[in-house]
Amino acid sequence: MEQLVLLGDEAIAQAAIDAGVTGIYAYPGTPSTEITEYAERSGEAREGKIKACWCANEKTAMEAALGVSYAGRRGMVSMKHVGLNVAADPFINSAITGANGGLLVVSADDPSMHSSQNEQDSRYYGKFAMIPILEPGNQQEAYDMVHEGFALSERLHVPVLLRITTRLAHSRAVVKRHPAVTGQNPLQLPENPMQYILLPLSARKRYRELLGKQERIMREAEGSPYNRWIEGKDRSLGIIAAGIAYNYLMEHYEDRKCPYPVVKIGHYPMPRKLMEDLCVSCEQILVLEDGYPFIEELLRGYLDKGTKIRGRLDGSLPRDGELNPGVIARALGLPAHSGIPVPDMVVSRPPSLCKGCPHIYSYNALNEAMTSYTGGRVLSDIGCYSLGALSPYKAINTLVDMGSSITMAKGAADAGLIPAVAVIGDSTFIHSGITGLIDAVDHHAPVTVVILDNQTTAMTGGQPSPASSRIEQIVEGIGVEKEHIRVISPIPRKHEENVTIFSEELAYNGVSVIIPRRECIQTASRKLKQAKNQTGSGEEGT
Repeated sequence: MEQLVLLGDEAIAQAAIDAGVTGIYAYPGTPSTEITEYAERSGEAREGKIKACWCANEKTAMEAALGVSYAGRRGMVSMKHVGLNVAADPFINSAITGANGGLLVVSADDPSMHSSQNEQDSRYYGKFAMIPILEPGNQQEAYDMVHEGFALSERLHVPVLLRITTRLAHSRAVVKRHPAVTGQNPLQLPENPMQYILLPLSARKRYRELLGKQERIMREAEGSPYNRWIEGKDRSLGIIAAGIAYNYLMEHYEDRKCPYPVVKIGHYPMPRKLMEDLCVSCEQILVLEDGYPFIEELLRGYLDKGTKIRGRLDGSLPRDGELNPGVIARALGLPAHSGIPVPDMVVSRPPSLCKGCPHIYSYNALNEAMTSYTGGRVLSDIGCYSLGALSPYKAINTLVDMGSSITMAKGAADAGLIPAVAVIGDSTFIHSGITGLIDAVDHHAPVTVVILDNQTTAMTGGQPSPASSRIEQIVEGIGVEKEHIRVISPIPRKHEENVTIFSEELAYNGVSVIIPRRECIQTASRKLKQAKNQTGSGEEGT
């Protein structure tokens, strides 16, 4: 077998290619972004005519993958955990329609909120949808579970959720590839022509069928090689270790031999028989899981036989943040190595907008135009422009979720905070800002919407933005009056002109849209370097 050194994200993408996937869809979001980037760069994917592309948002990506499954082929969709909120409607309903071709949903959770608004745990979505969940403990399992996930989806005719976390997504290990599947599934529509029609009459029948599959879904988990008992002689403690937590646990024992019995979990629903055996044979149970106390709550709910259960709920582990070997060592009463302390002379450096970033000059002009109004009026959105909340700009006052800026500005204006300003990026506007602008136009809300067009999805690495250079046509089509659609150039020498434009639109009693347009300094720099390299290569060849 060929061996590759891969990120967890890359292992998932390579496995999908090897497993005969037809379509890979996503919206970029750390820590899941590298899955689609890897597939886009893959020569094997291009040769196999695999569609790997970015979508307007996670909902459209989920629906595209569902369409691939409907046609009988294998589809995969990937997103970060908060993206699953956006995709929840088709995700939950796909469990009821069921899968035709294999359907794998990858959700990358971000415990400790390294780049996210919350720590939510995608396993609850899988339980809510009543579908199998796979949770790898390392990069090899991430690769293997993609193959198993597609096969499991086709055996059970349901979508499968693959849940990973940041550390696994963004760390590397050697991965052994499976022999690649020869070709993709043939086109084959569902035998039941009503399977994907969720009118109430059909949906009720499909839901009962999903309920009827639960026993088989449980049997698959009970017999899964990813759920197993590892024997230990000391029954004073039993340990349940899910996903990457198993690796953290084993780091503390020579030759990875833990003295306590361990149940390793990688396939949900939880294997009830293994859990019961552990609970009745050990004096107390320690639950190690990254994210919410998902397993711990279930144990306390239906497997609590008087055994003391320790974990995040009783304080044995922190209630928030990601697990690590030190946290687990403390829970086990072992010495915890905390590393070398950071010297006092090292000053922490908060994130900041890049030198020369166009958002700097947009915020400078907006701040000056806002001096004649009371504060708290600028409602912002998710993107690198969120750094406008920090010094020296302190230009924005809210940051909640994708697309919230425009609708929150409308609500604030409805409450009497007039004018209200929304700041949103070009990619986020396409993702979930358009509908909010429609509401604002329909109700003639006195809001000024600033759509920062840096012509890329900058915060996640510079993926293309579907809105680039055509936002004005979109907002005019929505109904914004043409004279109140203003495109400006966010550069220092245009500062006074830009302040005037901001001031004029803030004074307008209706919906206005200002579009500061200049390419992201990072993508422009990369393009320049690529051009120089190509020129240099050409010169050497002549």
